[in-house]
Amino acid sequence: MEHSTALIFAFVLDAMIGDPRWLPHPVRWIGKAIAYGEARLRQSTTLTMPDFWRGAVLVMLVVLGTYLLTALSLYFLMRLSWWIGATVTVLLGSFCLARRDLKEHAQAVSDALIKRDIVNARAMLARMVSRETSELSEPEVIRGTIESVAENSSDGVTAPLFYMAVGGVPLALTYKAVNTLDSMIGYRTEQYEQFGKVAARLDDVANFFPSRLSALALIGAAWVGRRSGRLYDEKAAWRITRRDGHKHGSPNAGYPEAAMAGALGVQLGGPSRYFGEVVEKPTLGDEENSLQGKHITQSLHLLDLASIVTLFTLLIADWGLGIAE
Repeated sequence: MEHSTALIFAFVLDAMIGDPRWLPHPVRWIGKAIAYGEARLRQSTTLTMPDFWRGAVLVMLVVLGTYLLTALSLYFLMRLSWWIGATVTVLLGSFCLARRDLKEHAQAVSDALIKRDIVNARAMLARMVSRETSELSEPEVIRGTIESVAENSSDGVTAPLFYMAVGGVPLALTYKAVNTLDSMIGYRTEQYEQFGKVAARLDDVANFFPSRLSALALIGAAWVGRRSGRLYDEKAAWRITRRDGHKHGSPNAGYPEAAMAGALGVQLGGPSRYFGEVVEKPTLGDEENSLQGKHITQSLHLLDLASIVTLFTLLIADWGLGIAE
C-alpha cells in the first residue's frame, strides 16, 4: 500500500475513532512485552551483565521485534488478500496516531476547570503527564495541559506521520515502540538510570527531526489560524522557538513547547514535581497573557491546524519525490 495513501486513511480513521478501548491496541501489547522483558532480564541469573546492557538487550529485542513482526504480518496479509492487508495497514497506522486521544484528555481537563472542579482537573491531568498533580493550582494545571498538548503534537502526531511517510506503518509502529520504551524505562531514577539509558537516548534520536518539524508546523498553524480570525502570533512563535527551544532539559520537547508558548503569548515551564522531587524547568515564552482555561482550547485548535499542515507537507514531499523519480 502506498505510504501517502496509508497516511491519509490512517489520519482520517484516527480522527473518527481515536483509541477505542474495546479494540486490541498494538501499543498496549508493546507495553506488556516491555514489562515482561524487563522482569525477565532483571531476574535472570544467567546474564552476567550490568543494568545498562540488560536494558540495551531489551531495547534491541523490542525494536527489532516490533518492526519485523509488523512488516512480516502485513506482507503475508497482503499476499492473502489486498483488502485485508490494506485494512489492517490503515488500522495499525491510525493506532500510531494519538491526536483524537490527546484532544479528549486535554478537553477533560478543560471541562473540569469550567465546572470549577480543580480536584477532577488535577486527576484528568494526571492521565496525561508523569509529574505530580495533586497539589497544583489552576494556572499550573493549565500550564501542564498545554505543555502536554505541545509535546505530544510531536510524539503523537508529527513523528508517527513522518515515519509512516518514510518507511510505512512498520517504521511508524517501531517509532511507537521506541517512544513506549522511553515512557516506561527512560527515567533518571535509581531504578532506571542505567537500565533505561539506551531507551532514553534512542528516543532522543528518533524525535530529533520530528520535534523540530512539529515546531515549524505549529508556527505555520499560527499563521493560518490568525488569517482565519484566531488570536495566534506566528512571529512570536518563530522568535520564541529560536530563543527558547533549546533551553528545555530534553533536546527535543522544548521546540514544540516554545512554539506553542509563542503562538499563544503565554509562558510555559517553571517548577514541576516528579517522584517527590521539585525540578526547576527553564521558562519558555513571554508572559504576555496570564494562563487561562481558554488557552487549552486555543492549544487544541492549534494542534488540529498543525496536524493538517504536517499531513499536507508530508504528502507534498512524497508526491514531489515520486514525480522526481
